[in-house]
Amino acid sequence: MAESVTAHPDDVRLIRTLQVAPRASFASIAAALGVTENAVGRRFRRLRAEGVVRVAGIVDPGALGQSKWLVRLRCRPGSVAAIADSLAKRDDVNWVALCSAGSEITFAVRSRSPEQRDDLLGRRLPRTAAVLDLHAAAMLRQFIGGRGHFWAALRGTLTPEQEALLGAEGPPFTEAPVVAREPVVLTAEDEKMLDVLAVDGRAGLVELAAAAGLTPGRVSRRLRTLLERRVVHIDVEIAAAALGYHARANLWLRVHPSAVKEAGRTLAREPEIAFAAAVSGPHNVHAVALCRDLDELFEFTSDRIGSLPGLQSMEVSPLLKHVKQAGTLLSGDRLAG
Repeated sequence: MAESVTAHPDDVRLIRTLQVAPRASFASIAAALGVTENAVGRRFRRLRAEGVVRVAGIVDPGALGQSKWLVRLRCRPGSVAAIADSLAKRDDVNWVALCSAGSEITFAVRSRSPEQRDDLLGRRLPRTAAVLDLHAAAMLRQFIGGRGHFWAALRGTLTPEQEALLGAEGPPFTEAPVVAREPVVLTAEDEKMLDVLAVDGRAGLVELAAAAGLTPGRVSRRLRTLLERRVVHIDVEIAAAALGYHARANLWLRVHPSAVKEAGRTLAREPEIAFAAAVSGPHNVHAVALCRDLDELFEFTSDRIGSLPGLQSMEVSPLLKHVKQAGTLLSGDRLAG
């Protein structure tokens, strides 16, 4: 595959409709866009085949009572790629990137059990000879992420009337505790349904019902409950380069404790920010920025992030290579599955 791809304006409009209503039928999308249903189907299948977009159901372990962690791993030269690839193969690692000219790996751990998390962070990685240093930060509050990434970046792509036809109710992610106070207990039927959604977030009710051994009506009600309680979100994963974003960076901020909430909420409103959270450790706010080039990244971090009230220091760590995002492996600048 070519290393990069550029989305046509009609592609971007379709991507926005999926952001607003990821499980909407092609007929509903066609009505909102004023095109034929066949045209929508062809364009969506092409974007998916070209690795520009993927719709998948992503389980949030926080809703199941489990914490989430961000990890910075410093490795010996020559070992980074192999360790990153190994991490990317794990189901409980949903985001992996190479930073610091290839000497550091940043990844997100979303284990479904404490035992799975402790095995990785407490035993496997510390025993790896190529690992020089490991810093794990617990996520304390998430300000933007999940289905909300790219939301602000694509605002205005459709008219308010078009979004209303799709059932838009505003940004799909609202700030909330990372770990639910009343965790959801999944049933065997839930797990089977979530397995199907992990492969195809647009899977129909009949397919979900067949997998779970339930009626379509029961599946519809249960899926609505799982979505409302944030056990799963229907993620619209986008190849950033297709939208013109070629400079990606981790931002590690040290903010005065009294200003952390406001800093996180301000970051969540910035179109360039795909993820922002309060975390434990010396840098108490972490964010991921997507810009068109390094000059735009410099202007963004200097002018808008640098002026955040309470900001004490900032580390900007450009991503050398994105290996996995939101559970999806990448090949060059494209989503590989």
